Amino acid sequence: MPILVFVSLFTLLDFVILFSIGSQIGLLITLLLVIGTGVVGLHLIRKEGVATFSRARQRMQAGEIPSNELFTGAALIFGGALLMAPGFLSDALGLACLVPDARRLLFKLLTALGLKVTAQRTGGPYTSHTYQQNEAGYRQREDASSSEQPQGPLEGDFISRDEPRHRG
Repeated sequence: MPILVFVSLFTLLDFVILFSIGSQIGLLITLLLVIGTGVVGLHLIRKEGVATFSRARQRMQAGEIPSNELFTGAALIFGGALLMAPGFLSDALGLACLVPDARRLLFKLLTALGLKVTAQRTGGPYTSHTYQQNEAGYRQREDASSSEQPQGPLEGDFISRDEPRHRG
C-alpha cells in the first residue's frame, strides 16, 4: 500500500512539473523533449538490456554469481522505462539510473533498506513466536520468551479444502 501511494504521488508531481515547465517553454518544445527522451529510453532498454544479459550469462558460465550485472541491467532498464514515461521528474530519475556512480549509490541504498526490511519482517533469524487462542482467533503472546521452543509434535485440526468450515 505505501508503494502505491508513493507511485501515485510521484506521478502527480511529475505531471505538475511537466505542465509547469511546458507552459513556460511551449507545447512544441515540450512534446519534442518528451518524444526524444522516450526514443532514447527505448534504445537504451534494447541495447543495454541485451549487453547486460550477455555479460551475466558469461559470468554464470564461469561459475560466478552475476549480481552486479543483474542490478546494473535492472537499473538501466528501469532508467530506460523512466525515460520513456512522459515527465521531467521521471526523466531526471531515469538519467540518474544511467550514471554509474548514481547506480552504485542506489545499489547501496537498496541493499541497506532491503536488509533492514528483511530483519523487521522476520524478527531476526532465530526468533520464535508463541501464540495463544482467544475469542477472535490466535494472537501472539506478549509474555513469550524467545528461548521457548515447542516440545513434541504440534497439535491441531486438519480441515480439507473441500470440507465446509464450521465455527462453533
